[in-house]
Amino acid sequence: MTAISDQERAQRSADAMWENDAASKGLGIVLESVEPGRATLSLKVESKHLNGHGICHGGFIFTLADSAFAFACNSYNRCAVGQSTTASFLQPGRAGSTLVANAEEVSVHGRSGIYDVTVVDDDGNTIAVFRGQSRTIQGTHFNEDAA
Repeated sequence: MTAISDQERAQRSADAMWENDAASKGLGIVLESVEPGRATLSLKVESKHLNGHGICHGGFIFTLADSAFAFACNSYNRCAVGQSTTASFLQPGRAGSTLVANAEEVSVHGRSGIYDVTVVDDDGNTIAVFRGQSRTIQGTHFNEDAA
């Protein structure tokens, strides 16, 4: 049995999650990168994402941030779920722009973690900030003994 690197563990965990993530894929979210405790996802804002004001619906922005949070907190091959989240919307997401959510681990202690996600547009404007608290549960994303 060969030990795997932290980066390989993060990538294999993300690959396993992405395979079954019909929600993110169905909305057009793209998994850009993952590292231990970090993840970057993006969403090209299309007409189907616009609300009655002609701007990106906050629910799609929240989902993008929540998905980035999920990939970051699951990057250690321990299943983790969201325990609590908050989001603040600072500027509108515009049609045609690509929103990028960067999730970063703030703290992990025992089974609980805190992650911050910043969503920016093509020009680097901060669209939203999101904080998620995670809780690990039973299970792993892949069998490391078979690695």
